Amino acid sequence: MNIHTVATQAFSDQKPGTSGLRKQVPVFQKRHYLENFVQSIFDSLEGYQGQTLVLGGDGRYYNRTAIQTILKMAAANGWGRVLVGQGGILSTPAVSNLIRQNGAFGGIILSASHNPGGPEGDFGIKYNISNGGPAPEKVTDAIYACSLKIEAYRILEAGDVDLDRLGSQQLGEMTVEVIDSVADYSRLMQSLFDFDRIRDRLRGGLRIAIDSMHAVTGPYATTIFEKELGAAAGTVFNGKPLEDFGGGHPDPNLVYAHDLVELLFGDRAPDFGAASDGDGDRNMILGNHFFVTPSDSLAILAANASLVPAYRNGLSGIARSMPTSAAADRVAQALNLPCYETPTGWKFFGNLLDADRVTLCGEESFGTGSNHVREKDGLWAVLFWLNILAVREQSVAEIVQEHWRTYGRNYYSRHDYEGVESDRASTLVDKLRSQLPSLTGQKLGAYTVAYADDFRYEDPVDGSISEQQGIRIGFEDGSRMVFRLSGTGTAGATLRLYLERFEGDTTKQGLDPQVALADLIAIADEVAQITTLTGFDQPTVIT
Repeated sequence: MNIHTVATQAFSDQKPGTSGLRKQVPVFQKRHYLENFVQSIFDSLEGYQGQTLVLGGDGRYYNRTAIQTILKMAAANGWGRVLVGQGGILSTPAVSNLIRQNGAFGGIILSASHNPGGPEGDFGIKYNISNGGPAPEKVTDAIYACSLKIEAYRILEAGDVDLDRLGSQQLGEMTVEVIDSVADYSRLMQSLFDFDRIRDRLRGGLRIAIDSMHAVTGPYATTIFEKELGAAAGTVFNGKPLEDFGGGHPDPNLVYAHDLVELLFGDRAPDFGAASDGDGDRNMILGNHFFVTPSDSLAILAANASLVPAYRNGLSGIARSMPTSAAADRVAQALNLPCYETPTGWKFFGNLLDADRVTLCGEESFGTGSNHVREKDGLWAVLFWLNILAVREQSVAEIVQEHWRTYGRNYYSRHDYEGVESDRASTLVDKLRSQLPSLTGQKLGAYTVAYADDFRYEDPVDGSISEQQGIRIGFEDGSRMVFRLSGTGTAGATLRLYLERFEGDTTKQGLDPQVALADLIAIADEVAQITTLTGFDQPTVIT
């Protein structure tokens, strides 16, 4: 083997965020930039030599190039085997499943999730640990520490691996196995859900539409829905993964999944629609002229879990991220289950899942999942909904409205202000934090502040502490607003405002959320001076 030790200098900007390191493609293309971060991952680990690594990505621009580099570096650093998806394609939940199924030491996922792709778009890389979940903060902190002191990286001089040919290839002393990207994940889904019942419902006339947004789930959705469940050809659209996602923004929300929204709110709308994001871990659920909020979706899956084979024997608990609405809490209370509130970031669910404290978990950012893997899982959520629809034989709207009548409705909305100048965003948050000690007991409009804080989380499993996870202002009637700066973008800052109000009166549960939350929206703008400090007179995206 001809292994090169290449001298390099550290970059100061390789601190992983909530989902790894995300930068624009030209940043990753800088000399040594990708190599430094990959070597920093390896340098932060102990005992991986001779072990198995899972590797794949969402197919965005630079995916194949990065995979070849990582394979050669893995060989030079002593990994024994790498499982890589055919064509370099693996969804994030598929990687998590492969790590768990194969007893792998860990995995590297190449994705910037729901961010745009292309030569000037975004790219990302993150490391998942042996449980299949995203690296916890102690691991990402160690990676960052290594990135600040790196002086050299190791790489094998070799030709490229044929990523399109299934089977084993040798790269120095390391074995590279190019595997079917879909097969293992599809088998997992069949073990969880009643495919026969879903298939019968589709034959009985249930019409569905699946928008893969030219992202990673295209091959998965086509195999599962059209080939295995027998949905009509064309059920899956935008199904070919493209390096630039067809020029679109692979974020499954009401703004960016416009093809699906137009279809489901059109004159000949199907009964059910769903979209997934760049790397396949998020989902948006729609009925005929009906949108299901992610917060409601988590609560409804929990309330109907006994209808699904994998969860027929009950749940151990439910977890939600702090900004996610309390709708799931009401289900947990009714079922006498524990409910945990965590910071944003799927890694915080990992300890709860591993300790069997929870079975289902979710985030308001269109992510839901369970203990079957250690990532959120878009197609899993879609199949869960289809299983419920097949058993209950009601429409999406009927199921949701019945849920509200039973548990009450948590009016909920998220307002995103994308691309805010970083200094302006920091000023807003700093000013808001300075107000917190004096807000409790104050009257804001018709609401009285019950608490005002910056969310602090103590992990109930390992006792680790996470500070400043989002500014919360809660009111005596249970309404609240949350302010967070997102860590998933690559340009400027994204300010997220979350608004929630509970309504138990069934005669008042049919309002548009923006109408029901109008007074809270106005109060939030006044308290945080959003318009003044950001320069935005309205959100970029409302969900």
